[in-house]
Amino acid sequence: MMVPIDLSTDRLGGRSDDVYAALLHAHEGLDPDASAALNARLILILTNLAGDPDAVIAAIAAAAKR
Repeated sequence: MMVPIDLSTDRLGGRSDDVYAALLHAHEGLDPDASAALNARLILILTNLAGDPDAVIAAIAAAAKR
């Protein structure tokens, strides 16, 4: 049974705008395929950094909600 994961807590200490700006900057000048490849690499790197598969799966599910 999967333990509920809290995705609502802001853990960026007020730096969410900095993270967003860095993400936008990383995508500047990339065509859609290169942008998608960057996102895939970033997701895999951050997944490894998080080290919590359940949390990552919960985040994917939350991001996939439309």
